Order: sequence, then C-alpha cells, then structure tokens
Amino acid sequence: MTQRTLYIAWVSLIVLSLGSTLLSLSGVWTHWQLAASIATLVLAWQKARIILAQYLGLAAAPAWRRGFEFALGMLCLLMLGLYLVPLWF
Repeated sequence: MTQRTLYIAWVSLIVLSLGSTLLSLSGVWTHWQLAASIATLVLAWQKARIILAQYLGLAAAPAWRRGFEFALGMLCLLMLGLYLVPLWF
C-alpha cells in the first residue's frame, strides 16, 4: 500500500462524509424520506468498503475482501429492511 493509495482513500472518505453531511443539512428528509435514507446507507456502505480495503489491507487479499464485502452488503440490506418495516405497516 502506497502513500498515494492512502491519500486517495482519505480524500474519498472526506468526500463521502461531506456528501452525508450535505444530505442531512439539505432538508431532503422531509420530502423524500425513503430516498434520503437509502442514499445515506449507500454512502456509509461505500465508506466501510474503503476502510476495509485500504486501511485494513483487504485490497491485498481479494478472497477475504469479497467475503467481507458480501457480509457488509447483507448487513446493509438487513438494516434497510428493518428501517422499511415500520414504513409499510
């Protein structure tokens, strides 16, 4: 892992965090609650993928990375499902 790779990962995390912040400050929650929730979850998922791949070194172990990303994806789907249940009933 090079310094450049870590720098790109860091900048990506900052950009995704700014996206989450702007989404929460924009007031979009009042009009499009479901879309804003999904967008927030996707931003958090991308941040977790970057941390796993770059900072924990899973980029060097593709099989482990796929496994962790699958588990992370399933966790995000579970959280989305748990969020949606009260909206449907």
